[in-house]
Amino acid sequence: MRTASAQEIVEILYRRYPPESAQAWDRVGVEFGDLSKAAKKIYFAVDVLPDTVDEALAWGADFFIAHHPLFLFELVEPLPGEEPKEIAPWKSELAEKLKNAGITLLIAHTNADIADPGVNDALGQALGLINLISMPEGLGRIGEVVRPVRLAKFVEHISRCLPVGVNGVRATGDPEQLIKRVALCGGSGADRLEILQQLDVDAYLTSDLKHHRVNEALAAGAPVLIDAGHFATEWPWLAQAAQLLAEDLEQGGYARPEMKISEISTDPWRVR
Repeated sequence: MRTASAQEIVEILYRRYPPESAQAWDRVGVEFGDLSKAAKKIYFAVDVLPDTVDEALAWGADFFIAHHPLFLFELVEPLPGEEPKEIAPWKSELAEKLKNAGITLLIAHTNADIADPGVNDALGQALGLINLISMPEGLGRIGEVVRPVRLAKFVEHISRCLPVGVNGVRATGDPEQLIKRVALCGGSGADRLEILQQLDVDAYLTSDLKHHRVNEALAAGAPVLIDAGHFATEWPWLAQAAQLLAEDLEQGGYARPEMKISEISTDPWRVR
């Protein structure tokens, strides 16, 4: 069995996570790399940051799959009259490190969020939810707990299943309320708050919820809102993506490359 090239890895990943399915503002796909090279060691991380780049280099990766783009807002098309945003020097330095090591960098962001299976399926499975179905527009999932559980216990369950940071898991509502049907959106899901009343759910799990938006949503009749952190709600996708890639390579007759799922938490909060 032969080793797949970086180009062949890209083609397989694009079938799972088509770049055209990403949100219009997003920047996904190959950031850089020599696609003719063999991909023998594939590294997975949520973020491209100094710690994950150093780990990828130390491990000898030749292909880096990240959820969040290294370059995003800096390269967004400026509005009329605006100056193009400069690339932060530290990002340029990380890109040069990866390029000099011959590493291909590929981003699967909102195209992995909307994929089936994708980020939200991985999140639901990590929590043991059953009967997962898509939320409107495919961005998010709705699932059920096996048996109704008190909110306080469900929050404890989330904290055991996900790599939550020092902020822990936060929830609105009555700790004694029973939770059965749960909506999910890995990463920042505040833009889904307006549709919650249409979903007939007991709770909505996401991250990056802000004070005013939460109070306004609750006043408008939102269900229990749960914030488990951005990194924590997206990290389960890495193992899913690695497993699916391994299966696709095997079905294509390719040798299975070495794969490493980074366990470095890129949640920025460290002290409380």
